[in-house]
Amino acid sequence: MKQMTFESVSNQRKPQMTFKSVSNRRKPHMTNYMKRSLLALAAAAVVLGAIATPALAQDGVIRIGITLRMVVENGLKYGQMTKDEFEAVNATGGINGKKVEVILLDDECKPDKGVANVNRFIHQHKVHIVIGSTCSSVSLPMVDITAKEEVPQIIPHSTNTNITKKGSAWVFRTSVAERFYASVHAKYLSENVGKKVAYLYTTDAAGISFAKDYMTYMRKTYNIEPLYEAQMQETDLDFRSHLLKIKSLNPEVLAIGGQLDAIARIVQQAVEVGIPARVRRVAASAAGNAPVPELAGDAVVGLTFAQAFSCKDERPVAKTFVKMVQEKYKVRCPDHDFSQAYETAQIVKLALSRAKLTLTEASLKADRTAIRDALAGIKNYSGLASGPINFCAGSTPQCRDGNRTGILVEYTKGGKDYDMRVLARVSFEPDFGL
Repeated sequence: MKQMTFESVSNQRKPQMTFKSVSNRRKPHMTNYMKRSLLALAAAAVVLGAIATPALAQDGVIRIGITLRMVVENGLKYGQMTKDEFEAVNATGGINGKKVEVILLDDECKPDKGVANVNRFIHQHKVHIVIGSTCSSVSLPMVDITAKEEVPQIIPHSTNTNITKKGSAWVFRTSVAERFYASVHAKYLSENVGKKVAYLYTTDAAGISFAKDYMTYMRKTYNIEPLYEAQMQETDLDFRSHLLKIKSLNPEVLAIGGQLDAIARIVQQAVEVGIPARVRRVAASAAGNAPVPELAGDAVVGLTFAQAFSCKDERPVAKTFVKMVQEKYKVRCPDHDFSQAYETAQIVKLALSRAKLTLTEASLKADRTAIRDALAGIKNYSGLASGPINFCAGSTPQCRDGNRTGILVEYTKGGKDYDMRVLARVSFEPDFGL
């Protein structure tokens, strides 16, 4: 059985890779971005204060709890867009005549806050379903809680492979798992660039999964060990000592794992220490979020990453979505976390419309089970993802990692007006990487 198939996006031919020198480019200034982040935090305080007020659980209402990383501007918009998608149904009579109530909270990519949020959803707000989170380090402990309390949870952004390997019957994932992403990088770069890979990653769960899955693929496929491996804290600011050691080893690929701030710093500092442009930079999927090219500037040129969606997608459904986000949320190039948040909302609405819900206090357990079963029945959902999304009843990664098609993307320009190109699309069988 075929395990992984590549689809070139340029007449089925392997794209030619070109690299531009970045040694003389100016370093991006972080001041404006930091100012925008502070403004976003202030906005978050206002928004969250307005929507997180405790409310009594009402009969006849579908309650949805959403927890995401909303400490930056785009994060706020992911949350607002998801909330808007659900609340819009109330203006047209709700879902099967039932009103939807949304509780949106910020977990700041902190596991303790994510755990507090999900407990609040379940025990205080009596939600029927939980959506979240963005960061894998938050989603991982949430899965244990939703499994114990028997509440359906669908994850829009987190990629850590272990999320669905926990075996929870209550968790579903819209985002592409790292077991697929890392193999996209590893196979493509091994065949087109080289096999001498240095790994530098942080304590972020998704970053760890990216690096470890990449290493596993290289060992199993080519019997090749890492040229260099080092892990640092997500909050560390200076990666130069490791990057200088990596430079001395003459790698062909530099694999970077972490959240967006760490990725931007490592990419920028790699240029500063003189790692040549011919060394291919590849990063976890967080690299596709707008702050990375904005912070790193032209140091980001040539950085490759895998995503579930690109704003450069020429399909009509993608163009319509991009236009909506541009007009409504003032984002020039919505990244895949926008698309996956939107996709998750559509899938949940579809499942809710199919579930037979009583929506009383006494029926809460049965309603949660009905929603879980309706999600498990989603087959060949076609939307913004490059391939279909499928779930099934088993509590296995094969059933709960719904999106198995990733795209490989490369930055061609950094800064606020960053640009990129899609190199390939890759589809997997459900058991790939297990």
